Amino acid sequence: MRVYVIYAHPQDTSYNAALHRCVLAALRRAGHDVDDCDLYAENFQPALTAAERAAYHTVGSNLAGIESYVARLRAAEALVICAPTWWYGMPAMLKGYFDRVWVPGVAFDLLLHGGAIKPGLTNIRKLAVVTTTGSPWWFMRFYMGNPGKRVLMRGLRRLLAPRAKLDYLVHHGIDTSTQASRERFLTKVAAHFEAF
Repeated sequence: MRVYVIYAHPQDTSYNAALHRCVLAALRRAGHDVDDCDLYAENFQPALTAAERAAYHTVGSNLAGIESYVARLRAAEALVICAPTWWYGMPAMLKGYFDRVWVPGVAFDLLLHGGAIKPGLTNIRKLAVVTTTGSPWWFMRFYMGNPGKRVLMRGLRRLLAPRAKLDYLVHHGIDTSTQASRERFLTKVAAHFEAF
């Protein structure tokens, strides 16, 4: 399976970097064709420019400067997002990726007279997210309502293939986690993607 891995964390020595390496290694051991998109290493520019915003709804013209990212997305059969949860959502780098690359004519089509959007990424049959949060699970779930998870699992889901398989793997409370808990989560992530 062609798996597109999108990674967003600025530090090579972070726990998220270790998770990213774990995901890549497990997918390759399982025999998948992996396209690794490290947004920081690729110097992706997350800010939507005035020209990009002006062309946003013009299908075709809205691809200027993002053609290679669109081609990679269209070639994928599965998508893995590996990034931390910061301020209850995705990092600005990852949000900027969605703002600039998941445009009309690529991720979705708008209907002329309104109504539900038409999904544009029906080539993607699996979506998995690997993330960490500083907050404990109960705070994220009961107090915050899992906003990051809802955006990624519900918002992106409707743009993919019908009945696309979804997985959300999270290590909560990373700020106070132990070496043992981090190692357990790495083991869980490895096993998950070896069977992906």
